[in-house]
Amino acid sequence: MLKPPPLGLYVHVPWCVRKCPYCDFNSHRLEGGLPERDYIAALLNDLARDADRVTGRCVESVFIGGGTPSLLSPEAVDLLLEGVRSRIALASDAEITLEANPGTAETAKFKGFREAGVNRLSIGVQSFDDAKLTALGRIHDGRAAVEAAAMAREAGFTNFNLDLMFGLPGQTIAQAKRDVETAIAQRPTHVSYYQLTLEPNTLFHRSPPALPEADAVWDIQRAGQALLADAGYGHYEISAYARDGFRCRHNVNYWRFGDYLGVGAGAHGKVTDPASGRITRLWKTRHPARYLETQGLGGEHVVDDASLPFEFLMNQLRLREGFELASFTERTGLTACALEPALSECLQEGHLERHGGVIRCSDRGWNFLDEVLQRFLPPA
Repeated sequence: MLKPPPLGLYVHVPWCVRKCPYCDFNSHRLEGGLPERDYIAALLNDLARDADRVTGRCVESVFIGGGTPSLLSPEAVDLLLEGVRSRIALASDAEITLEANPGTAETAKFKGFREAGVNRLSIGVQSFDDAKLTALGRIHDGRAAVEAAAMAREAGFTNFNLDLMFGLPGQTIAQAKRDVETAIAQRPTHVSYYQLTLEPNTLFHRSPPALPEADAVWDIQRAGQALLADAGYGHYEISAYARDGFRCRHNVNYWRFGDYLGVGAGAHGKVTDPASGRITRLWKTRHPARYLETQGLGGEHVVDDASLPFEFLMNQLRLREGFELASFTERTGLTACALEPALSECLQEGHLERHGGVIRCSDRGWNFLDEVLQRFLPPA
């Protein structure tokens, strides 16, 4: 019998003021008014059905993502969180994150989100350079990004993240370092620092901008990492940096192969059934209008034993701390033998390291994680 892991809740809000050319998330330009009450009602109906899958379990974190959730009114967020509490057990110390964009930031709104129960903001600044923000199709400028962080502090948020991208069109090391230095000056508790990539089904993939060469991107990344380290931000996951005690609990649960319910248009979930030993992945209807009509499940599938090693490691190896072999058995129901022979090969090659019962990526392995993970893919 599998032991149920910690449980989170992801809530997807699919609308944006404008679709960014690099974005491959399920986000849609808002045409007309935001159907707040209808959408909140759909989310709560969705959650009520999913709650039956996790009877007796407690949600330890909530992440309201998108899209641009800060388009919602504080009243809608309050209605959502009250509805969550009435449909599923929510831990008294639950981390409740809401994503916000500077272009939709208002002090009164942030205070309203805080009063509704949100205790962590994730602000998508991406850059503080006006020219770079224009190239990225963002609706805010650098000044608005700085002001959004100040609004978060003024509203009483003692825990907030800044999203920051590097490897931007035409970006130099000096420009990238200024972005990181400006971010640090805003005193966030957490920084997500990740590379711009050209994802399929995006405008940038169809019409690629001129990005820095690979060696230049590597230099930019290392320079930014050094600045974050010097400022006291621990690098605990490939793209995540936090002050002590401020790791994103919701995302850490993903990376430790925890469970999560996903409600909203295109949301995904993962649920462990201890009695049957099954791990099920679920997804919801993707298009917002169709989701509002059906409020239904898009589909689900049980993860087979052959796929579990890859799925487990795809998450766990993103963490600097790695994983305990015992947790692999605890979370998958499989013995460590299921990781062989790929595990022994990666250890021998130096891509992975073993420290007692803990397996983690070496520095080299962490930088080439995709290649490491390919070794654990199930046979075609």
